[in-house]
Amino acid sequence: MDTESTHSGYSNRSNRHGEQSRRERRKLSSKDSSRSERSVIINSPYGPTQASPNHNSEPLLEVPSSVAGDEAPSLQDDNWGETTTAVTGTSELSLSQEEVVGLGKRSEDSLGQGCRRYAPLALGLCVGLLVLATPLAFLVLPAVLWPARLQACGSACEGLFLSVSCKLLILLLAVWAIFLRQARASLPRVCVYRALLAMLTLLLTISYWLFYGVRILDSQDEDYQGIVQFAVSLVDSLLFVHYLAIVLLELRQLQPCYSLCVIRSTDGETRYYNLGQLSIQGAALSLLEFYYRDFPLHNPALLSASKHRAAKHLAGLKVYTVDGPVNPAGPAGGSQVGGQPRAMISAAARRRDATHNELYYEEADHDRRVRKRRARLVVAVEEAFMHVRRMQQEEQKASPGDVMDVREAALAIFPSMARTLQKYLRTTRRQHCHSMDSIQRHLAFCLTHNMSPKAFLEAYLSPGPTLQYGRERWMAGQWTLVSEAAVTGGLKEDTVFSLRCLDFSLAVTVKSIPYIRMTEEYVDPKSHKFTLSLQSETSV
Repeated sequence: MDTESTHSGYSNRSNRHGEQSRRERRKLSSKDSSRSERSVIINSPYGPTQASPNHNSEPLLEVPSSVAGDEAPSLQDDNWGETTTAVTGTSELSLSQEEVVGLGKRSEDSLGQGCRRYAPLALGLCVGLLVLATPLAFLVLPAVLWPARLQACGSACEGLFLSVSCKLLILLLAVWAIFLRQARASLPRVCVYRALLAMLTLLLTISYWLFYGVRILDSQDEDYQGIVQFAVSLVDSLLFVHYLAIVLLELRQLQPCYSLCVIRSTDGETRYYNLGQLSIQGAALSLLEFYYRDFPLHNPALLSASKHRAAKHLAGLKVYTVDGPVNPAGPAGGSQVGGQPRAMISAAARRRDATHNELYYEEADHDRRVRKRRARLVVAVEEAFMHVRRMQQEEQKASPGDVMDVREAALAIFPSMARTLQKYLRTTRRQHCHSMDSIQRHLAFCLTHNMSPKAFLEAYLSPGPTLQYGRERWMAGQWTLVSEAAVTGGLKEDTVFSLRCLDFSLAVTVKSIPYIRMTEEYVDPKSHKFTLSLQSETSV
């Protein structure tokens, strides 16, 4: 009886397991069929061959062959020093309804940004054409509408014509030099001084047109010399407006008035800059240009060490309940603080006291490994460059058809240093900053200009400014200016604003340069004179 019950229990469990496995297979097959209906399979058009290995500029992707189907992860492989072959396969793309809506929103945003970028330029061109065409219209309209009634002015008008032509040419070149430059950025607000100058120019032109229509067109003035002088006065006024534009837009901000402290939020990198009378958005634009030139590249890999260390310390704490579960309502419930036993708190305190020792030895070990990798890299690069010099000496003796190109020489000596360079970059956590293609281009550049091994290594031994790396490594799609004050207002004492992008932010503090008081103290030249008296008798 016991045997039958046991056998029936095993049979029921086996039947249930078989039904569950069949249901899972049906779900997987239906999922695969539905996915094959929605997805688009994209094959790589260029497959790697033995004759021409694939040298990509990005880190290669490697997928283990033992993992297939939905469980195959796309792992990033930085082993460009060990292999230069990329295994390409099939990938699947599927778009949901939310993603399609997001694509529509992005296209609308790009259209709005294009309008915001080119609308001020189009408006400025319209105003500029109106301003330049107005003096010519003043001179042409009387000669077209009432030519028979105009009084001849002779050489006086010819001299005024020459003056108007030269001034208009100078004004055209000046407007091109100041206002028709390529925009450096898209600012959130309109520049106040530019808008003021545009309004002043437009009002000046309209007022001249009103006076011209009332006093000259309606009365059909016969004094053509006076009309020409009226056009000359308009051109002079426009030249003075352009001079005002140079003072407000270019000269006013040259004298330093404020000292700005810029701090990067992730690693605390700090720089100080002196700026003049600028608006907040103008100062933000200048600081971003300084940031790309002076700040080292933002490296998130250097910031994960402290987080990993803290997580390792917390994971090392284990608490065991020896007396069994404790009733929180009982008298023993007072031994827990916030759900943690006192034993865990005391253990955490003891480990916190020993954390500085672990940090010290960890940094010392890291510095030792960096010096070791650096020494190996220097030796490998020097040997590779010595090999290149030997090849150059052999090529001088060889025939002209056997001379090797610089790119070919760089590709020939790169494998001898690739593994060592990759290990050094991994140790310093900068392997994502340099791709294989960029290193080969830099090597070819150094060989072309006959640089030393130290010149080649300088780009990798010390981190350079942000602009020295590829644009895809550092270029932020959008910066957000956060300020309590109006961004069109000028800089003031203790003004604080920040510039935010996707990964970090720049906090900016404004301090005014103090007023320096200097006094003069006159020193009489005769006060420096002195006499030296020597004794007649000296000791022997």
